[in-house]
Amino acid sequence: MDREQWKREVYDKAAQRHGQRRERFLTASGLELDPIYGDGPGLPAVAPFTRGVQPTMYRGRFWTMRQYSGFGSARQTNERFRYLLAQGQTGLSVAFDLPTQMGYESDHDLARPEVGKVGVPINSLLDMERLFADIPLDAVSTSMTINATAPILLALYVAAARRQGVDHRAVRGTIQNDILKEYAARGTYRFDLPGSMRLITDVFAWAASEVPQWNTISISGYHIREAGSTAAQELAFTLANGLAYVRAAVDKGLDPNHFGKRLSFFFNSHNDFFEEVAKFRAARRMWARLLGERFGVSDEKALMLRFHTQTAGSTLTSQQPTNNVARVTMQALAAVLGGTQSLHTNSMDEALGLPTEAAVRTALRTQQIIAHESGVADVIDPLGGAPFIEDLTDRLEAAALELIAKIDEMGGAERAIQMGFYQDEIHRSAMAWQRAVEAGTTVVVGVNRFETEEAPFEVFRVDEAMQRETLADLDACRQQRDEARVQSALEAIEAAARSTSNTMPAILEAVEAYATVGQICDRLERVFGRYRPGTSF
Repeated sequence: MDREQWKREVYDKAAQRHGQRRERFLTASGLELDPIYGDGPGLPAVAPFTRGVQPTMYRGRFWTMRQYSGFGSARQTNERFRYLLAQGQTGLSVAFDLPTQMGYESDHDLARPEVGKVGVPINSLLDMERLFADIPLDAVSTSMTINATAPILLALYVAAARRQGVDHRAVRGTIQNDILKEYAARGTYRFDLPGSMRLITDVFAWAASEVPQWNTISISGYHIREAGSTAAQELAFTLANGLAYVRAAVDKGLDPNHFGKRLSFFFNSHNDFFEEVAKFRAARRMWARLLGERFGVSDEKALMLRFHTQTAGSTLTSQQPTNNVARVTMQALAAVLGGTQSLHTNSMDEALGLPTEAAVRTALRTQQIIAHESGVADVIDPLGGAPFIEDLTDRLEAAALELIAKIDEMGGAERAIQMGFYQDEIHRSAMAWQRAVEAGTTVVVGVNRFETEEAPFEVFRVDEAMQRETLADLDACRQQRDEARVQSALEAIEAAARSTSNTMPAILEAVEAYATVGQICDRLERVFGRYRPGTSF
């Protein structure tokens, strides 16, 4: 397809069907802009999607602007959500506390010190209802960063929507549900690997009919990069993990031409501006080719790599924290120029603690300024065709494919993680970077060069009363529910896990009976066992 045919048959039809933000796109000097420039390979919305997955990209509508939030209690986080929506945020992104991520009740001995510290605690449907009070779940898209307990949190979200009178088939959003990177880079796992993979494929199968607009996994390179990987390693390990999930689903009899449409990805946007832009372009191209070659996927929507981006938390510094605004702006711009579908911008104070409302507002305004004032959203893939960008895209793809070939030789992502390959590679890269910073060959402004003292920065603290509120709500849930119904539902979960039945219907029944996340995880652990990490060095 040549440029003129694409303009006529793809772009114009999409613009007529869905509309555009403006009738004409002009520079500040009044010069009219074409939709696309450059002689880069491929065209937008045409496989292998190097130049983007949507025909009109941001000319049609901007990326979804999400700010990741969760702390204290369900009520307190609900207040922050409603504040962010009032400030112009267009989607919600939920951070859960560590006990919720690992499947412990808030009053468990291991959980108490962490309740509400780095995310919102969710024990039961009671908490989920309070988290989304006065937020209609048929009107927002919600992303939930949750992995080991992802099936349970999805069930809780569906149950909360039902309580609002919303048809659960209309809810939109994403669960991360990516356990492989937890074993390799992050650590919030609960069940042994085969059991975790079983739960993931159960979600794929169940969601296809019950929540058809929901993205059932967000295959995450973000945490791999935060742990210290390079851009090429982030690409390779993320896509290799994606291939493992597709293989597991295909082995269960699922059609990748169907469930592939609900797969999504989550990438980091780091400091090396042009390398990050090239990384996003390479990822789209690689995924389309890998799915076609390995699984015979032919449906173009299933071949599309759609992704969320978050700016790089690991690059933020506690020294001179106002410098982080510049870092986040640069990283956000790279994500937009790379064609992200949604974006979270980190707050300037996150190296000190949870972000203040003022810092969150500045982070959101950063996205809004890029969208509305910079003009970068008026042309599709504006750097495409530039020799430097095309060369970087090709070389990143080649480096990532070389790593994927090594992973294939080991037997795939699951086996490579069990052997410690991912872990070793990430550790070596992280140590090389740290040594370069300590030697001064890598400059971090305000840390190893241009150091000056700044006035003390306001730090947000979680009110300890919020933990008491969460524990009181947990006790109230236990007192109010029908215990016989809870126990019956828990037994049904264990029976489903021991059989070949899909576990999701039983999990949904349990959460609607107000069983807790911890109780459900305890039953699943009886069947799937607990993951015990080995050592990679």
